[in-house]
Amino acid sequence: MKIITFTVNGHSRIGGIANDNKVVDLNYAYQAQLQNEGKYRYQQIAEAFVPSQMEAFLQGGKESVEIAKGAVDFALENPNAFKHKLVYNKDEVKVEAPVNNPGKMICVGHNYREHILEMGRDLPENPVLFSKFANTIVGPEDDIPYYPISEQLDYEAEFAFVVGKQARHVSEEDALDYVAGYTIVNDVTYRDIQRRTLQWLQGKAVEGSAPMGPWLVTSDELNPSGLEIALTVNGEERQRSNTKNLVFTVEKLVAFLSGLMTLEPGDVILTGTPGGVGFARDPQTFLKDGDVVKIEVDGVGTLENKVVLQKGGEA
Repeated sequence: MKIITFTVNGHSRIGGIANDNKVVDLNYAYQAQLQNEGKYRYQQIAEAFVPSQMEAFLQGGKESVEIAKGAVDFALENPNAFKHKLVYNKDEVKVEAPVNNPGKMICVGHNYREHILEMGRDLPENPVLFSKFANTIVGPEDDIPYYPISEQLDYEAEFAFVVGKQARHVSEEDALDYVAGYTIVNDVTYRDIQRRTLQWLQGKAVEGSAPMGPWLVTSDELNPSGLEIALTVNGEERQRSNTKNLVFTVEKLVAFLSGLMTLEPGDVILTGTPGGVGFARDPQTFLKDGDVVKIEVDGVGTLENKVVLQKGGEA
């Protein structure tokens, strides 16, 4: 199942993608289904099991996903069965990042073998971790804001997963049971700012530096191993690899991270970027105003955003 966050009439809600170009409002669809079944407290029941916001929905785990699937089927068969609109054409809504307010947004550096080599480093014995924050997130239909505080705006294609239930001291064997689904993130980096200090945070946490989307593909529909990942800038391929080249797989990351901290539903984990980043190219090649960056991941989809220079600030 593909789940999105979408905005319509000024309100953001979660939806399921059906037939590629239909968006079903999951909360209203379940309300309509319950009402059709004669349930008296259909609104309260729906809000408990299929709430309208992504982070709350993910707290319901696999049970909520299964209920949502049934609600999608009901809405498609009965599109006019409720007082609120149940089904939209995709072009009627604005698609947002699937997760907009994660409690934690953890990034893994140096996790593709070829990227480690191009950066002149040895394979790490433990994951290299840093953070981005919710303020960095923009959606698949948004621009990448380029603030003129740097002359080295770089791209990083990332396969990401979202935690689906509370995880603490989880084994690798059980790790995928704790994953809600998968998405794409562009870990946009202000490279010269990143490298001012040994800590990377300041170059990674600039507003709007984490385009995410186009949706969340639930974990029951995708095996995270063996997925091709590629990034192009204005149609020119810059990055390509496969998740089989990850040093630390999704399973290893869930186990490792849950040994450090409690992972919660809605936490977003970026698994690292392949070789080919602009900083490592010869000559170095950075993003500029008007560039279109497209990331494709097998089984997930395409994330495409345009770079737009913002006014104000100094390099």
